[in-house]
Amino acid sequence: MRPPLEPRFLQSWQRILLWSLGGVAFVAGATAVFTTENGSGAVALLVFSGLALAVAVLGDRIERFEFGGATLRLRAAAADRYAQAEQAEEDGDSPSAAQLRDEAHALLDAAGPLLTDYRSTRATMPSGPARVRALERIMSRGRQLARTQAFAPEEVRKWLSNGNDEERITALGLMQADTSLRDFSAVLTVLTKPRSAFEHYHAMVLAEQMLDELEPEQRADLAKALRGEQVQNLRPNSDRRVLSNAILRALAPSV
Repeated sequence: MRPPLEPRFLQSWQRILLWSLGGVAFVAGATAVFTTENGSGAVALLVFSGLALAVAVLGDRIERFEFGGATLRLRAAAADRYAQAEQAEEDGDSPSAAQLRDEAHALLDAAGPLLTDYRSTRATMPSGPARVRALERIMSRGRQLARTQAFAPEEVRKWLSNGNDEERITALGLMQADTSLRDFSAVLTVLTKPRSAFEHYHAMVLAEQMLDELEPEQRADLAKALRGEQVQNLRPNSDRRVLSNAILRALAPSV
């Protein structure tokens, strides 16, 4: 008996439609770059064309490309920001339009080498001090990105709460550098269910930075997370255990 066919991510007619839309959008965007002053609209068209063509080419495989999915999601969000900026400009709200364009630029920056380098470093370098140093340099770039670009707090919170490994570590770096992006519940999720030692450590770094901002109940939740097996089973001299103990000492007067 033949096994049942798996449902296709895209039907043939859908691929053809995406090819057509992507091609038209690319031509329109490329033309707009040279013939109009509407720069953000041209970029939005080019981003959309890239997404449409990528989905048409990758088809059924796209849902299995975890890293590619992260990049596509960020670029799709950037295209959406550009579209919102155009609408805001048409409505006469220039400040909002400028803010939305800044957010779109930031999303495109985050979708670039930062995500690529994090994934490739973890995949190709063996565990050890050299890999940690390489990952720390990537985190530093993420923090610098937060200092030079505008990000929507809700977007960053989603990356940390529901994103893949690359999005989560990017969100941690952004939150470390920009207090307006921080969300304690999302940080607590990473502390209780970390996906890597590196992510766990930087969630602790962020939690320590947030101590003065926390309400009594949040401080109690943080102490509970740091007293759990996830931390207490670590070697006494490990970086995470040492940092956890330092945070617990800082929390001691109130929990």
